[in-house]
Amino acid sequence: MSASNTAVDAANVIPDRIRSRLEQCFKSWESLLLLVAIAIFIANSLASPYFLNAWNLSDATFNFTEKAYIAFALALLIIAGEIDLSVAAIIALASTAMGAAVQAGAGTPVLVLVGLGTGLLCGAFNGLLVTRLGLPSIVATIGTMSLFRGISYIILGDQAYRGYPADFAFFGQGYVFWVITFEFVLFVLLALIYGVLLHMTNFGRAVYAIGNNPTGALFSGIRVARVKFILFLLTGLMAGVAAICLTSRLGSTRPSIATGWELEIVTMVVLGGVNILGGSGTLPGVVIAAFVMGLVTFGLGLLNVPGIVMSIVIGALLIGVIALPRLWSKWKHR
Repeated sequence: MSASNTAVDAANVIPDRIRSRLEQCFKSWESLLLLVAIAIFIANSLASPYFLNAWNLSDATFNFTEKAYIAFALALLIIAGEIDLSVAAIIALASTAMGAAVQAGAGTPVLVLVGLGTGLLCGAFNGLLVTRLGLPSIVATIGTMSLFRGISYIILGDQAYRGYPADFAFFGQGYVFWVITFEFVLFVLLALIYGVLLHMTNFGRAVYAIGNNPTGALFSGIRVARVKFILFLLTGLMAGVAAICLTSRLGSTRPSIATGWELEIVTMVVLGGVNILGGSGTLPGVVIAAFVMGLVTFGLGLLNVPGIVMSIVIGALLIGVIALPRLWSKWKHR
């Protein structure tokens, strides 16, 4: 009798466990986002006969890799309760600095150092404004967004820098193996690095603690100002990396480079499940969101959809991912 009861209990418990695991899986934002990515991939393959071409798919990665570099660092910054809206302007200033270095006869190693150094300096300037002067990050970085972009326009006007070294083109146009681009390989490496940093280190735990309760984090011994300053440095550094790859891919520098990217990068981060108010979010979600946005923009491009329509789609995504969770919670409360 007891054996039969045990068998009945086992038969009942195992499906319940499986069901609960499935429910838990589908309740996570990352799982839903992955389903959306798969659905978009299938829709694109049906909508355009050119989508499934290996070289076209390789080209599709250019739609999100450079923006994703910045999104990885910006995700940590937003989780910590801050934001940087000057990232696209940092790209413009770093690209302008590299263009000026080219005019002075600099080679590829110097150009890379100039791009990274400019990004770090801009990130440090933003960090000082927020952590030392106490300015709200959204206000400070809106100001530096105009400042950095304005410096580029003052230096270049309506002109452009060209004449980059031939080997510099590898960063934005090179292939590591077959259709695998250097930019995509760098995307994977940075995703792993930032994933480990956020989810497997004391620094990552400090980021979450600051985003949830900065005062409590301070009294628990976390150096809040230092952590935030480092996050601004990382965001500026990633903007410098993006500037190197984008300038290399385009082969020229204009002050209007990367215009509007700040909106797309913030959308990528928020779409990945990072709370715009800070305190929560995961890096895998941002990685999947990068693929989703890349698939959407590339699919629309193959269908010859105008750029203004893509901007509308990006704006709608940003509003939707912020508004829908709140509407859902209100509906559940009612």
